[in-house]
Amino acid sequence: MTKAELIEKLSEKTGLSKVQAEVAVNTTVSSIQEALSRGDKVELRGFGSFRVRQRRARMGRNPKTGTSVDVPAKKVPYFKAGKELQEIINQ
Repeated sequence: MTKAELIEKLSEKTGLSKVQAEVAVNTTVSSIQEALSRGDKVELRGFGSFRVRQRRARMGRNPKTGTSVDVPAKKVPYFKAGKELQEIINQ
């Protein structure tokens, strides 16, 4: 499902105009992004949780040349599905 399809579905189910549904989706996504950029955890009960994980620095390999490359430490977003979402998927 794309963002446009999500907006369409929200508009149909709630009776909001597409513009209002787009604002709601964009606000939700940007709020999650802002919280994660601050290092906060975002939990949506029944759906899942978003967190930021720290990856350590490591030695990588350039697949084309085979030379070793330093891969710096970085933060990555992580999603863990909630119990209800897991149950729905596994039916």
